Amino acid sequence: MSNTISKGKVVGFSYHLKNSQGATLDQSDEPLMYLHGEGNIIPGLEKELEGLKGGDSKQVTVSPEDGYGTYDEALVFQVPKAELPPEADLEIGMEFQTDTADGRMVLYLQEIRETDVILNGNHPLAGETLHFDVTIKEIREATKEEKEHGHVHGPGGHHHH
Repeated sequence: MSNTISKGKVVGFSYHLKNSQGATLDQSDEPLMYLHGEGNIIPGLEKELEGLKGGDSKQVTVSPEDGYGTYDEALVFQVPKAELPPEADLEIGMEFQTDTADGRMVLYLQEIRETDVILNGNHPLAGETLHFDVTIKEIREATKEEKEHGHVHGPGGHHHH
């Protein structure tokens, strides 16, 4: 039974994520666990990890299209402060949820001005080309339950997106 990454395997990997300027965006030494082939992680990364073995390291570059999407100017809104919840303690990076015709959308507070704020519906990494340095720490067969649910259970299993 060769231990390579394929659909239905649970994979744990540590990673270091940089943008095109070389600045660190995110890193995790604790392995991030995901179920391969189920779209638990961004498609550009999942595709590149296919076929790797435990202990392998790989540098992966993911275009915005295969990552968090391209940047959409139409998702940037200027909103009068009067329209925000009065009890909100405004801080850059706060999230507001709003219901739109397309369903629920999360907006990030990008800028605070005198009488209004700029809210941005783009993912913070939208439009970024992502540079991952990945090391595969663990590969195992998914349990029946994990396969049914389409994601990992157990320690650290309820992953944040």
